[in-house]
Amino acid sequence: MGAGAPRLAALLLLAAAVPVTAAEPKYDLLLRGGHLIDPRNGIDAVRDVAIAGGKVAAVAPRIDPADAFKTIDVSGLYVAPGLVDIHVHVFAGTGEKGSYAGDNSVYPDGFTLRAGVTTVADAGCAGWRNFEEFKARVIDRAKTRVLAFLNIVGNGMRGGPWEQDLADMAAVPAGVMAKKYPGLIVGIKTAHYAGPEWTPVEHAVEAGTIADVPVMVDFGASKPERPLAELVTRKLRPGDIYTHVYSGLRGELDPSGHVNPGLFEGRKRGVVFDVGHGGGSFAWRVAVPAIKEGFLPDSISTDLHIGSMNAGMKDMLNVMSKFLAMGQPLADVIRWSTWNPAREIKQDGLGHLSVGAGADVAVLRLEEGRFGFVDSFGARLRGTQRLVCELTLRDGKVVYDLDGLARPDWDTLPGDYKSTGDPRWEGR
Repeated sequence: MGAGAPRLAALLLLAAAVPVTAAEPKYDLLLRGGHLIDPRNGIDAVRDVAIAGGKVAAVAPRIDPADAFKTIDVSGLYVAPGLVDIHVHVFAGTGEKGSYAGDNSVYPDGFTLRAGVTTVADAGCAGWRNFEEFKARVIDRAKTRVLAFLNIVGNGMRGGPWEQDLADMAAVPAGVMAKKYPGLIVGIKTAHYAGPEWTPVEHAVEAGTIADVPVMVDFGASKPERPLAELVTRKLRPGDIYTHVYSGLRGELDPSGHVNPGLFEGRKRGVVFDVGHGGGSFAWRVAVPAIKEGFLPDSISTDLHIGSMNAGMKDMLNVMSKFLAMGQPLADVIRWSTWNPAREIKQDGLGHLSVGAGADVAVLRLEEGRFGFVDSFGARLRGTQRLVCELTLRDGKVVYDLDGLARPDWDTLPGDYKSTGDPRWEGR
């Protein structure tokens, strides 16, 4: 035996003693076998979606489950980008009675994730005077991604005299605050004004121009001095948003029952038309004839607040299901609830599942049966399809799981089992 033999033998024994570990899986989570609808990428087919580090890592007809730490079977379900609801009211917690900067709002996480919604835009609850309180109280604490339209009223949507105070509708401080928080303040909101003046709209547009963000308009009381057609054909810019489009409260239909021609002209100019269902802003007697005439929404939103969540609106999926009941294809309904609203607020990183995008995902079941859908005024439309959220992912983590798709059966676990999750795929 040569002089180096004992050393070689020792090295071989040492190598044998070192345990061999399996290679770390490429993906944290694999959604397998679902029907992916991703309008931005033109996908409407069965696809596997793999996630790593909170991002979409791969999308393919088949991805090997051996490459994933955790696999969830979503066959028979629809996989969509996390839903984007651009009209909600979530400035809760101040204790102010009768105020959308208070008791009329809801905390987001209890009403969004269970409906597949991963991003919301608060629609004007805060103005420049109280936005930073809203940010500290709600935005910075929510799992839901909360963005905001800043109210042109400095005091925000506090009701009564505050929202009618023309002197507090200052464009410059609103625009400056919006510029201070780019990507968080995504627009300017004007709402609920009851007077004949154009001042709220004009100052909102000025603030939006300062900050290079769109304006969303809830047109308040219907006034002959400021007709809807003039708003959408002259006052608003391309990319500005008219919400509550099927309300019937401001001349969306003409006296003959047809769509106001100004809406078609406004769309040609690039004005965006949003649903904004709410507690009093969606009527079958407006939506059904408008849809039949081809006036479809650009985006679906809820106008979530304490007065809408338990009434005809309920949640995002219920509003989306109403458009299925009016004969609209599922792929279009998902586009109006994901990629379209993301683009409307200039958030092109949201609303799609491209490789490298954040893994906000909604897994939906399309139920077949006999259902009834109620508008804001208590009238019902019958339908045969309804969307239900089975699973929601936020940044690649499961944050809602209706039927335990991500969970093992209890009788397959050790007798003293405790937690069954893992931080690589479970959100808490």
